Amino acid sequence: MTTESTSVPPSPGSWPSAGQVPGRTSLAPPRGAPRRLPLPPRRRPARRRLAAAPLVAADALAVLFAVCLLSAAHRRWELSLCVVALVVLLDGRAGLYRPVVVLTGVLDDLPALAARAGVAWCVTAAAVAAYAPGLALGPLRLCAAYGTHLVAVTVLRGLVHARRRRAARAHPRSALVVGGPGAAQRFAAALAQHPEYGIRPVGIVGARPDGERLGGGPGLPVLTTTEEIHRAVIQNTVRDAVFLTEDDGLVTLFQRYGCTTWRIGGGPDGAAMGDHLWGYGCRRLVPLGERRGITAKRVLDVALAAPALALALPVLLVCALAVRIADGPGVLFRQERVGQNGRLFTLLKFRTLRPADETESATRWSVADDHRMSAAGHFLRKTSLDELPQLWNVLRGDMSLVGPRPERPYFVAQFSRIHAGYAARHRMPVGLTGLAQVHGLRGDTSIEDRCRFDNHYIDHWSLWQDVCILLRTAAGLVRPTGS
Repeated sequence: MTTESTSVPPSPGSWPSAGQVPGRTSLAPPRGAPRRLPLPPRRRPARRRLAAAPLVAADALAVLFAVCLLSAAHRRWELSLCVVALVVLLDGRAGLYRPVVVLTGVLDDLPALAARAGVAWCVTAAAVAAYAPGLALGPLRLCAAYGTHLVAVTVLRGLVHARRRRAARAHPRSALVVGGPGAAQRFAAALAQHPEYGIRPVGIVGARPDGERLGGGPGLPVLTTTEEIHRAVIQNTVRDAVFLTEDDGLVTLFQRYGCTTWRIGGGPDGAAMGDHLWGYGCRRLVPLGERRGITAKRVLDVALAAPALALALPVLLVCALAVRIADGPGVLFRQERVGQNGRLFTLLKFRTLRPADETESATRWSVADDHRMSAAGHFLRKTSLDELPQLWNVLRGDMSLVGPRPERPYFVAQFSRIHAGYAARHRMPVGLTGLAQVHGLRGDTSIEDRCRFDNHYIDHWSLWQDVCILLRTAAGLVRPTGS
């Protein structure tokens, strides 16, 4: 929970807003400079929940078929509704309604379907036996209903998959392939020769390190600027972006266009045997907003920040009084910072030093050793108490308790040009503390290392990891170092 600093000398720059439409920015940055792509306005992805409706209907009908085998006394809407609700809930949690790049057969999902159907029927039977003993389902009847359910769901889902395969072949989705020249051309050629996968490559995205244009395959343009990507996505109604290489900037770019992003290769990842495109293993790159538990992150922020702010009120008053006595009026220090997706917000801190002017406030990196700082200011910075007002930023939704530390626009522009992956940190809400901070990356430490930790945190985020980072931060406050 400390202010960051670095020894990298700043230079003027500008930060593109999250709503900026990409201009003619080359995908091949100058030699030695990292990739930094301006982001377009966010577009809503294609409605995929409606696409899951046929599978949900198939699961519900399979339950109804199974209930029909039961006796007249057991053919009750309450029993059917209970099994249907459990089956849909469990299958949804298991990702059995998720969008897939490969339209595989129902046999690939059958083990998962069978396990969850068994749980649903057993839980329902136990509930019936507990609340209506006279209607308890016997073992034979329960097994017959379960077997009928499996047969029905296999047939019905098989029909849904067959219909989707026909539709995919007749109406393939337009896609852009992102990768090196040779690999991207071979992969695009394989998809073009196998229309059964329902993906039609319409272009290749890439550039040589020296900025040369690639030699594209027959009929496929090679896109080397964000302007060309923008035009291709709009004109060809591109719905998918297939990545043969890792590029967080381009992944974010396509996700903001509403495209579904896929990673090809990368080693074993737990995907099913059928999840491949002509032998190329594939998996979906889930946007941050669609990850499970992301809403719970906000709930955790409010649940912890609100009582913490209330409990810290006496400490806040003492700190404010100390600042007022030591440095005069103007207890709170307000500074513009860059938040999620480049959105600007006003960060609050206790004032520990009065800058000479606005330019110094916006462009001076660290004031930790400034002789103008009072004893009260030194103490607040040493103990990180100067950052307590940021709990109000958390409650407002400007920040999260855990996330990449926010920085001023001046330095965001500078570091985005110098350090690869710095701009990608803004995919996540910025935070009071983070993975980099609990590993000691605060003060005059490497910005490149912080980028790596921040992006690793975003790529592997979970609510439990947030809890662990908060606990480690609390433990670190016992021996504060400040900035």
